[in-house]
Parts: sequence; C-alpha cells; structure tokens
Amino acid sequence: MTDREVFEVEALGHVVGGRTEPTDDFWGGTRAIIRLDGTRFTADATKGLDDFSHLEVVFRFHLTDPTDLNLGARRPRDNPDWPEVGIFGHRNMRRLNWLGVSRCRLLKVDGLDLHVEDLDAVDGTPILDVKPWFVDFGPRGEIHQAQWTTDMLGDYFAPGEGGRGAE
Repeated sequence: MTDREVFEVEALGHVVGGRTEPTDDFWGGTRAIIRLDGTRFTADATKGLDDFSHLEVVFRFHLTDPTDLNLGARRPRDNPDWPEVGIFGHRNMRRLNWLGVSRCRLLKVDGLDLHVEDLDAVDGTPILDVKPWFVDFGPRGEIHQAQWTTDMLGDYFAPGEGGRGAE
C-alpha cells in the first residue's frame, strides 16, 4: 500500500433546490431535496430513514476552483484577526479531495427524495453518501475548539434570505 492511494467514488444522488451559490454564512432555514438516483435505488433504500431527525451527508464541492487549493497554512476567510491554520485545521471547501460533510435536519422522506433543512450544499451538488445521525456516534469526552471558529461561525446557521428552496 502506498501513501498516495487513488480511488473512484460515484454520486448516489444530487441536491435539488435550496441555495444556488455557496456563501460563508446564513445557511439557517435553507431547505433542499437530496434526490437519490432512481436508476440504482428503489424506495427500499430509504426504508426506516424517517425514524431519524438528522442526516450526515458527504458531498463533493463541485463549484470550487481546483487552482484555489492550498495544502499549507492560511488564515480562515483571509481574516487577519484569526491565526494561520493548516488545511486540516479548518473545514472549508479548499480540500484535496473536495469533500464536504454536513449534518442536516431530515424533514421528510418521499421515496428517494430526502427533504432536508440546513444542508450547506447548493443545488446540483453531487451526494456521495447519506447516513442517519446516531447520537451515540457524537463526540465522547470533553469537547474544545479554537475560539476563532466560534467567532467565524456565529452567523453560519443564522436565517438567510431565500432559504426556502425546495418545498
């Protein structure tokens, strides 16, 4: 096994509706649909999912400029008040594999359409995996984080304009 392992993944669906432009803040109340691929899945694939309030979603940042990748350290949002942190010290879209992970509220399951709220992915985003959120998989032990993240994310899930997109 080498350190540089390459593999392929396939989108299992796409985001429909919601936001059309990625922005840094105001994702609160954004509604969209995760539409799973009906050529590969039947409604049985979502059986039991409606017993859960939240999903964990893995997606691809498909609108990010691939030349905007910095594998070293930089200031989050280019804010001079925040410290330089490495690529693994924050959660932005400038990632080697362009993968995002989001936890969102599941509003309704309609066959292969998963109606969600607060998913911070835009219309057309390829969905790579969907899992129900289990409380038991949440963090264990004491939790701490850098203060700049709390400062930066104060408005991240604040209500935004045009948040009701897919319903």
